Amino acid sequence: MAFWQDTPGFALAADNIRILTDAKQYHDELITLIRQAKQRIYITALYLQNDEAGREILSALHDASLANPSLDINVLVDFHRAQRGLIGEEKSEGNAKLYCDALEVSNSNVKVFGVPVKAKELFGVLHLKGFVIDDTLLYSGASLNNVYLHHEDKYRLDRYFVINQSRLADSFSQFIEQYLLSSEAVARLDKRPLPKFADIKLAQKKLMRDLKKAKYTFAGADCSNALNVRAFLGFGRRTNKLNRLIKSLFDTTEQELVLYTPYFNFPAPLLRSLRRLLRQGQQVTIVVGDKTANDFYICPTQPFSKIGALPYLYETILRKFLKSQHRFIKSGHLKVYLWKEGNNSFHLKGICKDNHTHLLSGHNLNPRAWGLDIENGILIEDPHKQILGDIEREKQAILANCRLLKGPEDVETLDDYPLPVKKLLGQAKRVKVDFIIKRFI
Repeated sequence: MAFWQDTPGFALAADNIRILTDAKQYHDELITLIRQAKQRIYITALYLQNDEAGREILSALHDASLANPSLDINVLVDFHRAQRGLIGEEKSEGNAKLYCDALEVSNSNVKVFGVPVKAKELFGVLHLKGFVIDDTLLYSGASLNNVYLHHEDKYRLDRYFVINQSRLADSFSQFIEQYLLSSEAVARLDKRPLPKFADIKLAQKKLMRDLKKAKYTFAGADCSNALNVRAFLGFGRRTNKLNRLIKSLFDTTEQELVLYTPYFNFPAPLLRSLRRLLRQGQQVTIVVGDKTANDFYICPTQPFSKIGALPYLYETILRKFLKSQHRFIKSGHLKVYLWKEGNNSFHLKGICKDNHTHLLSGHNLNPRAWGLDIENGILIEDPHKQILGDIEREKQAILANCRLLKGPEDVETLDDYPLPVKKLLGQAKRVKVDFIIKRFI
C-alpha cells in the first residue's frame, strides 16, 4: 500500500470532475462561479494583478459581496509580491494599491490578505493553489492577470480542474482558516497604511514553524478503492508530504509516467528516480515549454534584462539531460515534447502515473518548489479509469502544439544564443555560481 493510502480519500463520481482545456474557459468558469456563489469564496494565488483581468475578477468579488453581504469572501496573495511593482518598474504600492482603492469605492465585505511565507520573496512565496467557491474547488496553477485569463490576444496555458466535492472544499477552507487567517502575520492588504514586514517579523517566524507542521484534514474521507481525491501540503525540505508524494509517484510507476513542467530543472532526488525508471524499462513522457514559451522569455529585439537569461539556462539543463539519456530516446522509452504556440506561454505542471493516478499541483518539479515555496496538490486516484478519457483529451490538446525531440541536436546550444545571454551564462559557469542559481529557479 502506498503511503498516501494510509487515510481514505474523498469519494468522487466521474461527473464531479470537469477538465477545462484553455485559459478562456478558466476565465469564464471563475466569473460564473463567483456570480453564483451563495456562502463562501476563498481564493489563494501568488498574485491578483492590477491589470484589466485582475480588476475584472476583483470587481466581480466586490459585486458578489454587495449583492449578498453574508457571502464570506477572502483573497490571499503573497505578501511581498503584492507590494511591489513588476520587475524593472519603479517602487510603488504594487497590486495592493488596487485592493485598497477598490475597497474604498465599494465598501464591501471582500477581504484581501498578504501571506508572508518567507522574509524575502527570493527565498520562498505563497504558491498554494485552488479556489473554493461554495462546494466547488477550481484547481489550477494559474494566477490572476491578463495573460493567465487570456484577456486579449495572448495567453499562458495551465491546467484547469473543476471538482465538486463539499468535503474537499471544506478541507481547503479549514486549512486557510486554521493556519493562515488565524495568524497575526497574515495582514490585510486592502487597507492603508499597508503593513511593513518589520511589524510582523516575529509573527511571521511563528507562521513558518506552524506551516511546516500543517496539513489538510481528511474529515469525512471514506473511499480507498474507487475514484477519490486527497489534498497534500508541502513546505520546507523536511517532513514535506507533497515532496514525498511526488517522489513516491515516480518510484511506484509500473508502466508510464507523464510529467508536465514549465521549467526543466528537476531536483536531484527526482532526477535519480527518472533515470532509474528508464533503466528499468518504464515509459517516461515529459512535456515542457519551449524557451520562447517561458514566462521569463524576452524577445531578442527587446532591451535585455538578466531575468531573461533564465529560459536559456533551463534549455541548457534540458540539453544536458537529452544528451545523457539519448539511448532511451532512441529506444522510445523516453519522449520529451516541447510546447510552443505563437507568442503564448506554457505554465503546466502535474503528474500522471500509469493512467490511473493523477497529481494536480502548482509544484513546478524544480528545486525552488522542492525546498522554498509553500505548495499544495490534489491527488486523484482512478483505479477503474473512469476519467481517463477526459485526461487523455486534455493531453492531446496539449500535444497538438508540441514537437517531439529526437535528441540534444533538436535544441539550441550556447553558441546560438543572443550575445548578452551567452556572456551572462558563460560568466556564471566560469565562477561556478550556476549551481547556486539552479537551486533558486
